[in-house]
Amino acid sequence: MEQQLARGPMDLPFLMLVVLLTGIGVLMVFSASYATAVGEGRDATYYFIKQAQFAAMGFVLMYIASKVNYQWYRWASVLVLGLAFVMLILVLIPGFHTVRTDGVKRWLKMPVIHAFQPSEMAKLGVILYFAARMSKRNTEKKRRYDTQKPSGVIFQALEDSGFMELVPYGMILLAIIVLMYFEPHMSGTILILIPAAAILFTGGVKLRWFALGGSLVVGLLAIIITTTDYMTARINLWQDPWAYPRDGGYQIIQSLYAIGSGGLFGVGFGKGRQKLGFLPEAENDFIFSIACEELGLIGAGLILILFVLLILRGYWIALHARDRFGSLLVVGITTLMAVQVFLNISVVTNFLPTTGVSLPFFSYGGTALMIQLIEMGIVLGVSRQIPAPKQG
Repeated sequence: MEQQLARGPMDLPFLMLVVLLTGIGVLMVFSASYATAVGEGRDATYYFIKQAQFAAMGFVLMYIASKVNYQWYRWASVLVLGLAFVMLILVLIPGFHTVRTDGVKRWLKMPVIHAFQPSEMAKLGVILYFAARMSKRNTEKKRRYDTQKPSGVIFQALEDSGFMELVPYGMILLAIIVLMYFEPHMSGTILILIPAAAILFTGGVKLRWFALGGSLVVGLLAIIITTTDYMTARINLWQDPWAYPRDGGYQIIQSLYAIGSGGLFGVGFGKGRQKLGFLPEAENDFIFSIACEELGLIGAGLILILFVLLILRGYWIALHARDRFGSLLVVGITTLMAVQVFLNISVVTNFLPTTGVSLPFFSYGGTALMIQLIEMGIVLGVSRQIPAPKQG
């Protein structure tokens, strides 16, 4: 059993940043949600208490994950990725997903937590599996094909160019893209593709494949955007939200009002006005707008600084990890968090079209928060095994 436990102290700066961001996030959920809770006939602290409970459970799971020897995730990666695929298929089957009037099928019905997004499991599964497989890249022997046959010449050329090693990764990502297309869930697809690309890049895949793969992905996304009604509508709203003030543009307009009214110092914690029935999803995807309104430019800037410090510390842990697997694991998790923060803040400021990406540690949502804290626990588990600096 001792071999399954991570030894050494966890990275204290990373831990403190996670605790601080989660604590601020839970408080912001309280401020942003009490009007919604009262409007629904609930106690004003309903969402706050639920989010605090999920945070407490998440911290327990984070601690457990930090104590586990991260080498265990090598073989567990196959199970997690397999479970993710099962859930991505189930969410498309009537009776398993929650019902929405717009036809979106992103949440599985669950007995205790009510709903769960399979994309959350897919993010973690892809990171674990890609890191585990890519970490063995330098130890695997390249295949040799019979060059006496025409097919062998072709396959050998593809092997030498590095294409063949990318086939398993490409097949996994393509399958996920197809499944999530039918949900549809564009933002979730992006949040899977970018960390996967980061792991492949860090693992040593040649740049030309990223140029080719990036071009294909951009082309595919362009086709999806132009052929999917809901994506086309979002692009139109992004270009001119004031042209749809009572329809789809209402939310982003109210978000910009909230950000602008905060000024330098904000109107004060709990004193924001946009959450009082004006800004939809104030406690969810648009919670940063409320933070800007109530805490002002200074408060919102400090939150961003905390995120930047956490991301930088994550990459520092990746650079100092004991082995290649630990490094790739942390790169994937840290990149995922960085992309989520960037996309969420870009959306609430109308820098990018609405994507439905939540803000890590802040947006209301129990399962997402717990998985994020588990991911932070994995990073802390890697930090426990960072080799001690040699004494002079």
